[in-house]
Amino acid sequence: MKEIKILYLYPDILDLYGDIGNIKVLKYRMEKRGISVIVDTYSIGDKAPDFSSYDIVFSGGGADNEQKILSEDLVQYKDKIKEAVNKEVFFLLICGSYQLFGKYYKGVDGEIIPGLEVFDYYTEAIEDRSKRCIGNIVLEIEIDGEKTKIIGFENHGGQTFDTKENFGSVLFGNGNKFGDSKEGFRINNVIGTYLHGPLLSKNPKLTDYIIKYSLERKYGEEVNLEPLNDEFEEKCREQLLSRFLENK
Repeated sequence: MKEIKILYLYPDILDLYGDIGNIKVLKYRMEKRGISVIVDTYSIGDKAPDFSSYDIVFSGGGADNEQKILSEDLVQYKDKIKEAVNKEVFFLLICGSYQLFGKYYKGVDGEIIPGLEVFDYYTEAIEDRSKRCIGNIVLEIEIDGEKTKIIGFENHGGQTFDTKENFGSVLFGNGNKFGDSKEGFRINNVIGTYLHGPLLSKNPKLTDYIIKYSLERKYGEEVNLEPLNDEFEEKCREQLLSRFLENK
């Protein structure tokens, strides 16, 4: 039996808009295919994790105060996290976690929260707290050479700059900045995005991409995932896409 190990960072602090659902969806879709799943968690005060020993590392979203607290804890693992990224462990980073993997986050009061500097982008919040990129969002991304639409929910005041590789093109919503044409950050084994929702429950193809990637990396062989019955999910997606894009 194949096995995938997942590390869930700060589940007690970073769980805006049901981000824990991403873990549940990954686990469900793997177990339906007979893949064993181990989910370990790490939070402040726990034993230091060996990031490179995992197949998937997930971290959710949080507000400015949570980011400041977590930055002080997470920065001690900067080199180990970079090592895991370079070893092609898959990282899924939502909202605040996405921001923390960049150079820094500048809050509305001007305070700089140091990032992990794993990547070169940076985030700055606008001074007017009432102005936020908030609402439903639709992206177009490419998975295994095919274009597909990704649905989520964004709620962020931070504006992210210098993302040279993006998660997707914005069809509806804002993206990295107000009215941006691009959203998130993506390389082969890292997705950083503002999409809550949870992201994976609305996008089974993306979930399966992460599973397939992780299995192929771990076992060194091509993987063809057994299809699951996604009829209900696809009908929901059709309704949402029709609603969001009908006037585009």
